[in-house]
Amino acid sequence: MRDSALRNARRWRLAGLALAAFALVLTGCGSGGSSPATPDATPTADAGNTPGTPDTPSGSGTTGVFDDRVVFGQSAAFSGPAQELGINMNLGILAAFEEANRNGGVHGRKLELTTRDDAYEPEAAITNTQALINDEQVFALIGAVGTPTSRSATPVAADAGIPYVAPFTGAGFLRDDHWDNIVNLRSSYAQETEEMVERLTTDLGVTRIAVMFQDDSFGRAGYNGALAALERRDMELVATGVYPRNTTAVKSGLLDLRLGNPEAVIIIGAYQPVAALISWSRHIGFDPIFMTVSFVGSNALAAELGAGGEGVYVTQVVPFPHDDSIPVVASYTAALAELDPQAVPGFVSLEGYMAGRMAIAGLEACGPALTRDCFLENILGAGQFDIDGFIVDFGNEADRRVDNQGSDAVFLTVIDTNGSYRPEASMGEASP
Repeated sequence: MRDSALRNARRWRLAGLALAAFALVLTGCGSGGSSPATPDATPTADAGNTPGTPDTPSGSGTTGVFDDRVVFGQSAAFSGPAQELGINMNLGILAAFEEANRNGGVHGRKLELTTRDDAYEPEAAITNTQALINDEQVFALIGAVGTPTSRSATPVAADAGIPYVAPFTGAGFLRDDHWDNIVNLRSSYAQETEEMVERLTTDLGVTRIAVMFQDDSFGRAGYNGALAALERRDMELVATGVYPRNTTAVKSGLLDLRLGNPEAVIIIGAYQPVAALISWSRHIGFDPIFMTVSFVGSNALAAELGAGGEGVYVTQVVPFPHDDSIPVVASYTAALAELDPQAVPGFVSLEGYMAGRMAIAGLEACGPALTRDCFLENILGAGQFDIDGFIVDFGNEADRRVDNQGSDAVFLTVIDTNGSYRPEASMGEASP
């Protein structure tokens, strides 16, 4: 299914670009000089991915809510260097939605997800978000991928009063208390980088740490998190490298890292440039401890690195996706197999599944009279609730701790000699 998703995403992108070029010819090829809007993408062939029909809503009067369905929208990367992230978030959300649909939906309404490809570009995320809200008339947005795209899309969603649910990013700005429409599922990048620095310094006694980061708001969020973690320990970075988003142009940044002679390098990026950096580093004999954050796309990173991935650490924000002794993981793997028997479980699609389950919990709590205010209140105002053993806690007024982030969990994993991930309680554990 994933290969089919890739082919579909590419086919839609090429078709959209051809149409855009034809439109420019008709209009004289040049007024304004702006780029064409990014085309729609249909990353899976599943019926749950049907575009929402902008007809009359149900008696609730809420856009995107109909007598027989609720329509969600997703703008994410379904093409380009980060496409595996969007494809797998989509896969996990659909697994949760179709699981609910097989059981009759939520209060008699089936769940639909309509998608658009932003290729991990901020300008396209704005266009897509406007189209999902105004043209597709979605009830809520779910599963956006990335910090720069979310930074562009969130003001559009906020102005329209649209819930922005479970973006695949740990950026701090999404956790600011002035937002009343954003629901974060995952831990922040600050929490992930704090765990990295804690493990490096406590478990291994590392004192020389460098950072390589994507030169945009995502990269800077991770960089600032690592910097703050070091400052709390009266430490400084020994070197810093940067690379441009949506490229694998990492060689100049690699040279900057080498000058600092670090024992460990924290990398803030997506799987292709991260893999390129590690591969080039090891090729030239520069082999510190490499660590990266969950956004990297763990399955895709391991596939890119192949035999050269052994010993690379990745922090995760969801449980190990092959441990079906954890109830939410057992539910996920069963739902994923129902949706696509060929799909390989992974951290990204598990996060998508949990995002879908969190949204479903909000819908269920509202009853048949579904509104956006009710939906948000029954997630953000619910305090603590349980997704098959995974506790999500937004705090409550009684505790005087209410925020829009449900989980603070960070898990440590490492790529083993077989190119597979294994969980680790601390760094330096012997292989089983």
